[in-house]
Amino acid sequence: MKQRIYLDYNATTPCREEVLRVMERVGRDVFGNPSSAHEEGRKARAVIEDARDSIAAALGANPLEIVFTGGGTESNNMALLGFMAGIGRRQPHIVTSAIEHPAVLNACRFLQSQGVHVTFVQCDQTGRIDPERVIRSANSSTVLISIMHANNEVGTVQPIEEIAEFTREKGIFLHCDAVQSLGKIPVNVRKLKVDMLAISGHKIGGPKGVGVLYVRKGTPFTSISYGGSQERERRAGTENVIAIAGFGAAVTAAVKQQGAGAKRLLRLKTIMAEYLRKELPDSVANGHQTLCLPNTLNVSFKGLSGGDVMMALDLEGIAVSTGSACAVGARKPSHVLEAMRLDKSRCCGSMRISLGYRTTESEVRTAARVITATVKRMLKSGQTCCQS
Repeated sequence: MKQRIYLDYNATTPCREEVLRVMERVGRDVFGNPSSAHEEGRKARAVIEDARDSIAAALGANPLEIVFTGGGTESNNMALLGFMAGIGRRQPHIVTSAIEHPAVLNACRFLQSQGVHVTFVQCDQTGRIDPERVIRSANSSTVLISIMHANNEVGTVQPIEEIAEFTREKGIFLHCDAVQSLGKIPVNVRKLKVDMLAISGHKIGGPKGVGVLYVRKGTPFTSISYGGSQERERRAGTENVIAIAGFGAAVTAAVKQQGAGAKRLLRLKTIMAEYLRKELPDSVANGHQTLCLPNTLNVSFKGLSGGDVMMALDLEGIAVSTGSACAVGARKPSHVLEAMRLDKSRCCGSMRISLGYRTTESEVRTAARVITATVKRMLKSGQTCCQS
């Protein structure tokens, strides 16, 4: 059987060994309900609070500001919907960007249907949001600005600190989706000056089905789930103790290794990018080339469908993803690349390569050769798509 090479870490990551060990121990020894007062319940509660302390320390937050959720999507939904429920203001206005994750975009569209005014700010051709454009979009009714820390498709890092200077001055609250950035670049809520921030376990070598929403003390927030008083009445339901324990271990490991890991990933990404640029001169990288995540390379192959290339590579044992939703017949481009105003061929021909903590130099060099051979073969066979 052909050995596979996994290069889709922005989609999800394999669990770290230390995470699996923690989860195995907790799953075996800690079974109580953390809301129960007896010893078994107290043991479960201790596991949760230890993880809360670890995650708070990694983010530069107070443990009381950490809310455990079911993942990044729920964290983002809770931030937007819970804030709007807590603000209690008539005809409020939100500013967000056109390149946010669907967890934010669709929550904002729902709020629009409920009478909230929403402005979707456009990015430049590198996928970066201009802080001045955000500032110009705000008005006297603006209560919240929601901008992601780093884009999941092209890796461009956004100027959160610059936007935060404005929001603090004007008394506007700031939410940030940091699901893709944690463990790759520094994420400190005090330095970023955000009021709410979302992270997820399975993007950093932790388990799926667990996330965190940081809610700064004093931020208007009302729970959008109804039930018990868990998470200090901010998220009802019995906590997932095993997953939370794994998340705590994953955050500790990812943040500890972030500095050296980022340098290693950037070197590997550079190897891949330079090889593809040399062997496939018509290929072009998408996104900002310096203000970007160290592990993310989004590249377009002129005249080809990124989805077709992805499927061909899968047959060759290489797992990547498409930065385009080029479904058969639909030819619908990624909303991110579309917002970047790239031409149709470049949008449709895009593919995302995202590296991670297990990725080796040998894998990168092998994958680069396979990608090059596959693309050349497809171009030679006339398998073209989405000509501009």
